[in-house]
Amino acid sequence: MTDPAFDVDTLRERALTTLTTARARTTLLTSCVEDPDLTAQHSPLMSPLVWDLAHIGNQEEQWLLRAVAGREAMRPEIDGLYDAFEHPRAERPSLPLLPPGEARNYAAEVRGRVLDILESTAFHGTRLTEAGFAFGMIAQHEQQHDETMLITHQLRRGPQALTAPDPDPVPLFTGPSEVLVPGGPFTMGTSTEPWALDNERPAHRREVAPFHIDTTPVTNAAYQAFIEDGGYDTEHWWTPEGWAHIRQHSIHAPLFWHRDGRQWLRRRFGVTEVVPPDEPVLHVCWYEADAYARWAGRRLPTEAEWEKAARHDPAGDRSMRYPWGDADPAPVHANLGQRHLRPAPAGSYPEGESPLGVRQLIGDVWEWTASDFLPYPGFQAFPYKEYSEVFFGPEYKVLRGGSFAVDAVACRGTFRNWDYPIRRQIFSGFRTARSAGDA
Repeated sequence: MTDPAFDVDTLRERALTTLTTARARTTLLTSCVEDPDLTAQHSPLMSPLVWDLAHIGNQEEQWLLRAVAGREAMRPEIDGLYDAFEHPRAERPSLPLLPPGEARNYAAEVRGRVLDILESTAFHGTRLTEAGFAFGMIAQHEQQHDETMLITHQLRRGPQALTAPDPDPVPLFTGPSEVLVPGGPFTMGTSTEPWALDNERPAHRREVAPFHIDTTPVTNAAYQAFIEDGGYDTEHWWTPEGWAHIRQHSIHAPLFWHRDGRQWLRRRFGVTEVVPPDEPVLHVCWYEADAYARWAGRRLPTEAEWEKAARHDPAGDRSMRYPWGDADPAPVHANLGQRHLRPAPAGSYPEGESPLGVRQLIGDVWEWTASDFLPYPGFQAFPYKEYSEVFFGPEYKVLRGGSFAVDAVACRGTFRNWDYPIRRQIFSGFRTARSAGDA
């Protein structure tokens, strides 16, 4: 069932707006550099930007023109080239990919045909068309690849190609360092959010013991204290796998950091700058987040704890769409959509805090949780098992909340991200927790 507040006209307009917003961002990310940068592989962890561009068009064609509208394939011979499961990222530069101009034209032609069918497609009848789900899925897919392309831009060497205004400065946060989240059941996941993806479903009751959680994400200054205290040189704080990983790869600080005398510098989208002490720490892997939490005498929150802190309204005993309520995100609520190219200072966005007073749960940095990526009770793969089901298991850790690189259409209180615990190129940070009663 879909919430009656999501009427068909509203959803159709939302589909048009989100598709248009995503394409404008894709265009920015692929037009701010010359063609050689589009075809180059800037890291074996990432695809060439031109692969992402054509893949976005190919997925849109497959799901909206073929599956929804029943159209014949435009370029069936390229389906295999842009199948993310058929070709690992490291191999994609060797494929006969569409050159930049052809990739742009293909994606644009697909989009033109999609806009033609949007007004005539009934938002009911099948699971794909119900509430315009397929259009929402494709908008989210494009924005997810836009975030991936932004990661590639961060990994790219060379002069600055992207610019954006900085977040507004805020006074140093002096509020409480942690918030108590009462124990008891709450509703986790969703069965009513029309564009929620399969791993967010179904809604179910989850019991959580009382716990304390950081009011804001862990900052660069706090993380520097861990470094200066020998955090990377003390095996005691690390899991065996984490210790082996940082030793093998000589990791001594977050990715893109380096020390210059007595200060830490970082490289951010082609610019070298002093690490700002009051921003949430960025580009740390799960092992680093877990080690910091142990050093601080705390732990990472479980996924259920994170979602309860982000969605539970104790006054009404209900789960909200976002920490601030059910309204879609606005600039006063969160740092989203590549509006800025960095996290906002810790304590920003008081209008986006949860009823319990937890801040910046949405936007700024993806937050590692203690949990493995697993299905909810009653999970059903839809519309294809490769979106979520093939990733379930202990190999992946869950991240929540989104980052400054995430668009609002692909970020909500129920949205689940996942990655290997070694990943650091992603826009990842964390906050810590402790069980109620722990010192």
